[in-house]
Amino acid sequence: MNRTTLFTTVAAILFLLLAGFSQSHAADLKITEMAVTTKIVKGNPIDSVRRISSASVKALYCFTRFSAPEDTNTTIKQLWYLNDEVVAEYELPVKGAHWRTYSRKVVEKGLSGEWRCDAVDSEGKVLKSVNFRMN
Repeated sequence: MNRTTLFTTVAAILFLLLAGFSQSHAADLKITEMAVTTKIVKGNPIDSVRRISSASVKALYCFTRFSAPEDTNTTIKQLWYLNDEVVAEYELPVKGAHWRTYSRKVVEKGLSGEWRCDAVDSEGKVLKSVNFRMN
């Protein structure tokens, strides 16, 4: 086996191992809490919105808390939907065993309807959804 073939083989094996390693972490993500809230205080949601008036807030937050392997270093997406159409998308990091993150959606008057926020892993799998209504 010549040097080039050996190098190519080793590089391919390392790539496959690393690809499998990062995917296993995505599969090991567990959402322990998810809420749409009117405010984040000291890294935690203050409430959980189920129904709200667009005139009563300027922004909403989709808060997500994770449990994952200690050395997790991946991303998730939070997708905000209004009447089943994506209106915002945020890519957020997840790093470590106990991680929390959130996205912020500015609320404009007149955006009434059925809302949903999905947390989606790096493979596109929906991990959890939160629904609420805005009047």
